[in-house]
Amino acid sequence: MLAMLEFPAWLKPEIIPGLPFRWYGLMYVLAFGVTWYLFRIESKRIKAPWTEDQAANFFLWAIIGVLLGGRLAGTLIYEPTDYYWTHPWFILWPFDQSGSFVGFQGMSFHGGLVGVIAATLIWCKVHRQKWLDWADIIALSVPLGYTFGRLGNFINGELWGKLTHAPWGMVFPYADKFKASESWVQDFAAQAGIVLHSMNDKVNLPRHPSQLYEALFEGVVLWLILWFVVRKRRPFRGFAVGSYIIGYGVARFIIEYFRQPDSGLGYVLAFGDLGAPTDRFGGLFNFSMGQILSFLMIVGGFIFIFVMRNRHLKSLEEERLTALHIEASKLSARKLRKKLRQ
Repeated sequence: MLAMLEFPAWLKPEIIPGLPFRWYGLMYVLAFGVTWYLFRIESKRIKAPWTEDQAANFFLWAIIGVLLGGRLAGTLIYEPTDYYWTHPWFILWPFDQSGSFVGFQGMSFHGGLVGVIAATLIWCKVHRQKWLDWADIIALSVPLGYTFGRLGNFINGELWGKLTHAPWGMVFPYADKFKASESWVQDFAAQAGIVLHSMNDKVNLPRHPSQLYEALFEGVVLWLILWFVVRKRRPFRGFAVGSYIIGYGVARFIIEYFRQPDSGLGYVLAFGDLGAPTDRFGGLFNFSMGQILSFLMIVGGFIFIFVMRNRHLKSLEEERLTALHIEASKLSARKLRKKLRQ
């Protein structure tokens, strides 16, 4: 009995074979649509002081920031060669070297996050808006939309996880194969119920469907926490932003232990077994690029919340002192009028 799942053979990157319409692109459209829908719901609930046109314009800038930031980081940081550094004109070119349409494969979440922050900060500066008022609502809305992006990765059969014996382990058609002649491969195949017919063959072994882990925990679970817990209990402006950054960072950091590090990068920081294979569990102290960036997100999120909280408390103190000053002024005025009447 096979202790694994086969990747659905009918699932292809193209919606219609031969046409340049891919599920990954459709998932992005759905992601933006869901985020926009939730953004509008929360804007109406809090009676946000902006018009529909302003919100749409802000959202357009956010989308541009996501796409540019995600693409730049995906090609310049995560791509294992220096190809895009020496051929920067291909960064926004959606065709491969053979001329086939492949879309923008190689998008980075962390780059997209930086991109959307930069783009919306610029927009708010130009339009004299308070960035935190907008950013808090985006932070509450975006995780559920992000779920569709990871589903797009799954449909593409990319960003697979490390090898696993778990019964939900999945054989991805484009994943790296291993020589059947190696003893560890034979042992692993036996545990997974895979019959090796020839020691000269290469075998595709089951892996964690890490894309689905990310869709669930970085998307659905994080959204549920933010939408039903944080949304109605925000003690100060910026709390939702910080909560999202910390929540995503924690979920991504943990899931990276089950996801195979990006090809060519491997473990960026290795404090454990330096020779640990990247396709198997490399220990708790070998860290991928995704984990390093996620750790920085967690630290940055806590610092952001700390700063915003202190700013909020300072503002409350200033309001209290102002109220006391006004009350004292009124009291002095009453005393002066009373004295004049005498």
